[in-house]
Amino acid sequence: MIRLTPTPHIDALIDLAFAEDIGVGDVTTEALIPPGHIVEAEVIARRSLVLCGAPLAERLLWRYGPEAPSVTWAAPDGAAVEAGAVVGRLSGALDHTLVVERPLLNFMQRMSAVATLTRRFVQATAGTSAQIVCTRKTLPGWRALDKYAVRIGGGRNHRGSLDSGILIKDNHLAAAGGIAAAVRQAKAVAPHPLRVEVEVEDFEGLEIALEAGADVILIDNFTPAQAAKAVEIARAAKTQAQIEASGGVDLETVAAFAQAGVDLIAIGALTHSAQAVDLSIEVVQR
Repeated sequence: MIRLTPTPHIDALIDLAFAEDIGVGDVTTEALIPPGHIVEAEVIARRSLVLCGAPLAERLLWRYGPEAPSVTWAAPDGAAVEAGAVVGRLSGALDHTLVVERPLLNFMQRMSAVATLTRRFVQATAGTSAQIVCTRKTLPGWRALDKYAVRIGGGRNHRGSLDSGILIKDNHLAAAGGIAAAVRQAKAVAPHPLRVEVEVEDFEGLEIALEAGADVILIDNFTPAQAAKAVEIARAAKTQAQIEASGGVDLETVAAFAQAGVDLIAIGALTHSAQAVDLSIEVVQR
């Protein structure tokens, strides 16, 4: 089961969302809506999407306090729903429902967008062994939520932070004496659980990385044909190194990279370019 674990960081993000949206109070609702008016409302998908964010929405309502409406879900996170589908129902005082409406939707619209886009990439690579992975190109402050949404969409997470994996890139290589020296130094000092990954830009760099014992080799800006040759070279070397493709991979080319035999395909667009989906909350009982 894929879980979103509440953390102080996530709670702080929810509190910030309330603080910036509510200010000192909802003056429109206070002017028009009497306290204690109980209603039911529906959370509606306005377009086809992969639903994501129910645990965050529940946490948001809990953080708001006992006056928050209760929520039940008609579909779980990860469900593919059609336009017009009712995905959840809120029940409670109308004034408080109107206050929580926008922060709740803002979270779920982005999280569902990331899950929806991820699902499209995963479906495009169906039948292959390639795994779609996200990157650190996340919305600042949202990394835990963005990466959860990727998992809900069927993808996998790359390292979550700089301390959770070693990834040697071009700027590191320039200062570390090249691929072989950098990989060997990293493997010599890395804690046992951390894999050592290195970025290469050509076949010469690939062979050097294999010889140095890299655990994962990131082939950057290769074509699908070049990726297939890189996989062939890696398999011939009889190492356990994984091959990860990255750089300019999109929905039109991702299948070709997957069919080339790479193990991982890193897609920054999953989290830096997902377009928010349309969800709304509509009062159905007054």
